[in-house]
Amino acid sequence: MTCSKKQVRKLMKYSKTLSQETAADRAGMSLRTARTYIKAGGQKSNAKEWKYRQTHKDLFANVLPEVEGMLAINPGLQAQTVMQWLIDQYPEQFNWSHRRTLERRISKWRALKGPDLEVMFPQVHIPGKQSQSDWTHCTELGVKVDGQPFSHMLFHFMLQYSRWETAYISHSESFASLTMGYQRAAAELGMVPEEHRTDNLTAAVSNHGNAHVFNERWAAFLGHYEVEPSKNNPGVSHENGSVEKSHDLLKNALKQALMLRGSKEFSTVEEYEKFIRHILDQRNAARKQRLAEEMKVMKPLPSSDWNDPKEVWPTVTSFSTISVDKVVYSVPSRLIGRSLKALAYPEVVRVFFGDTMVQEMPRLSPGSRKINYRHVVAHLLRKPGAFANYQYRDEMFPTLVFRQAYDVLSKKRPERAEKEYLLVLNHAATTSEQDVEAALSVLLEAGQLPLFVAVRELTTTEMPSAVPFVFIAAPELCSYDVLLSYLLSLSAPKEVHQ
Repeated sequence: MTCSKKQVRKLMKYSKTLSQETAADRAGMSLRTARTYIKAGGQKSNAKEWKYRQTHKDLFANVLPEVEGMLAINPGLQAQTVMQWLIDQYPEQFNWSHRRTLERRISKWRALKGPDLEVMFPQVHIPGKQSQSDWTHCTELGVKVDGQPFSHMLFHFMLQYSRWETAYISHSESFASLTMGYQRAAAELGMVPEEHRTDNLTAAVSNHGNAHVFNERWAAFLGHYEVEPSKNNPGVSHENGSVEKSHDLLKNALKQALMLRGSKEFSTVEEYEKFIRHILDQRNAARKQRLAEEMKVMKPLPSSDWNDPKEVWPTVTSFSTISVDKVVYSVPSRLIGRSLKALAYPEVVRVFFGDTMVQEMPRLSPGSRKINYRHVVAHLLRKPGAFANYQYRDEMFPTLVFRQAYDVLSKKRPERAEKEYLLVLNHAATTSEQDVEAALSVLLEAGQLPLFVAVRELTTTEMPSAVPFVFIAAPELCSYDVLLSYLLSLSAPKEVHQ
């Protein structure tokens, strides 16, 4: 046993007046060690150097060169894989109880003879220099909205120096989602740094052979803010490491807050957004001082908003639909065969025929569809047989009540279900959808068939048969003269009697 110099000094001090046992006890060492130090005069130069001794036979001695050769060719081989190979090759010599020993041998080989590992270089972060953004999938949180699993991502934005962060719910890694996320973050922050870094996502970077360059729209967007675009090298995600690490920290904070909340259920998306915002405010509270340093050197926002919509020229199909950025929208059937111009803004899509705007609809994520039943219901009425297998049939049910009404008709009047439902739907398109929905609810609750005749009877307001005659007599103008004379007499000065 090797003891400290302080222990040895105590031993040598007490050994002069006390027994070796008492001196060793006060110095905090064993009697054997104390005798060794006393015999050497307070030194331990004559102590034997410790050497490793193999206490049992090395099972891997004869196969280790072969294992090392395998690792030299494929350094990524795992101990579990090598162990299985050894068991297959030498079933009488090895079993799974030897796996831990093999793991230590492989770990030692990698430390002494294995390939060099990648070296990370800590960076000096400059206030106001760089912001970073990326998406992180959050379905793993298990959040439910209105009783349904909520599959979503978060657009995560942060400042590299102060680590100030914000996040917004997103459903795609599109250019619109990227620009919308940056716009909202910049508006929330009130300033922008010199540079913004992303990874090599297709919304910002175009791949030309081996070259990865920023696409014109992303460069133009950041140019509006006078911000320099930046990206990490392909396949090197740790160059965007600040936001990558913050993904894990933010999601862990959300997981903990959900556990503390006791429920992952939210009634609306807005309620869930408020929950996320509360967590972000808590995390940013400790970053105010460093954020203040950045705010002093960052750039102000431009005086006007960025407004560069994506321009698409779709042709209206015979289905009365157009495709804009991989989203199917319906349009009035009178435009079938016409070439339209669609301007896709981050939140809305505006459709023009010539210089006239014919329609505006919300912009949806790629792969979605928005079919307005009013555009096609009149034509379906002429061909009710097409309704059963209509590709966009689900869009023909404006609300759950309409769907319930169709299901009741299909069950009790299958031969007339499509025709009756389309008559009801057309009535909703030409009058009031809310009134028709209310009428359907009344009929369903009463156990009556939601036939068109019954719906029309409940929604038709009886108009008066004739306009009532109203007589208003002409006023006598002389009465105004009398009133005026009376008012003048009141305002005349009165005589004062002595």
